[in-house]
Amino acid sequence: MLGILYFSATGNSLYIAKKLRESLGGELRYIPSYTGDCSEFDNVILVTPIHSYGLPKFVFDFLPRMNKNKELIIVQNYGGMVGGADYYAYSYCKNHGLNIRSVFVLKMPESFTTTFTVPKFYIKSTLKKADGAIDKVISDIKNEKFSIPKQKKTKEKKYLTNMSNWNKIAKSFCVSEDCVRCGKCVNVCPVKNISIENNKVVFSDKCIACLGCYHRCPQKAIRYKNHKKKDRYFNPNVDENEIGKDLK
Repeated sequence: MLGILYFSATGNSLYIAKKLRESLGGELRYIPSYTGDCSEFDNVILVTPIHSYGLPKFVFDFLPRMNKNKELIIVQNYGGMVGGADYYAYSYCKNHGLNIRSVFVLKMPESFTTTFTVPKFYIKSTLKKADGAIDKVISDIKNEKFSIPKQKKTKEKKYLTNMSNWNKIAKSFCVSEDCVRCGKCVNVCPVKNISIENNKVVFSDKCIACLGCYHRCPQKAIRYKNHKKKDRYFNPNVDENEIGKDLK
């Protein structure tokens, strides 16, 4: 049985993972709540966004504990720049003795948009092109046309520095008067970094910069550095309630 593991905050990786499952079969597992090592699967596909030219914290922490006998394919998606993140993921897996067979990279709409706006027409165009790119990845996997990243200069040092500082990002979050204390931000945070205390939304110091809370607040009340931006992003082809769920 194929295991498809994913991490997603705004739906892009979940969308890709579901498309893979529709064509290849298998079961979906949400990495933040998955405690195994993939021993129950024959082969594994891991679907992940690129964060700061590297891996999200949950993926970074998960890979070293994965069963080294399982064939692994990684499908990364990015909105801005790859910055050698594909080769970094490949070398990181090799350094931990994993049987990494391929790394595919797909462009999806940018979600790290706390300080700038992506035009809606560009988001629609990117999503439209993504379907063809995902189909190409599925075809390559079926035909075992694997993609091994060529050795290249990565932004590893910058990535590791950024990751060590992700916990500080939440200090720049605040909530506007539009907040209704619905608790959704508390529920969507994968690291339980948000709480409501004395009728106030409180951000702690465990943030991993996924921006799930920022984009998925129904009132658009969460602000970054008090910017009064109203545009948010969530993949329109995904049922938001499925994020964080395992699908068998």
